[in-house]
Amino acid sequence: MADQVHVSQHPLVMHKLALLRSDVTKPKKFRELVREIAQLLFYEATQDLTLAPLTVQTPLAPCAGYEVAERVGVIPILRAGLGMSAAIIEILPTVHVWHLGLYRDHETLQPVTYYNKLPSEPNIDLSLIVDPMLATGGSAVAAVEILKRWGARRIKFLGLIAAPEGVQHLSAAHPDVPIYLAAIDSHLDERGYIVPGLGDAGDRQFGTG
Repeated sequence: MADQVHVSQHPLVMHKLALLRSDVTKPKKFRELVREIAQLLFYEATQDLTLAPLTVQTPLAPCAGYEVAERVGVIPILRAGLGMSAAIIEILPTVHVWHLGLYRDHETLQPVTYYNKLPSEPNIDLSLIVDPMLATGGSAVAAVEILKRWGARRIKFLGLIAAPEGVQHLSAAHPDVPIYLAAIDSHLDERGYIVPGLGDAGDRQFGTG
């Protein structure tokens, strides 16, 4: 599992994550921090993207360069993943964005699918599932299963904070899916919330708590 799970050690990620966790951080600042951390994690998660050579014309001369040769798809789990997907589009505007609606039933803690906007045929080389919190892992496991049935062959998960239970669940169910995170916290409480965590990521982004 160690090779599958990547927890960022970047000083900027750690700095911004502390601000994100704080209960005095307002929704506007919270959204900004989600965007910034997501971009830093996306940078780390895509260091293996395939490149193709190209030539550009500078003001002085032709110059050899590179462009991303893979089709990248970002699949945010609604609604909390929206802020992360918007951040990734800023870095790589050519990404495809396909939305999945999954929520956790608060009684059973099991994922419920209510929205799926994937096209009929897979048209991307790398599928990147984004969701700020990897708590029980149920939604992430369900999302990977949906993508695999769709025909996706290369999948990664990108999140901000995880519980050990969620990491174990996703790793055991899909050992071929790398996991990129800003932190792994202590545990889940009796309600299925990550401790110390940051509360409900969707509510804190959109001011609905």
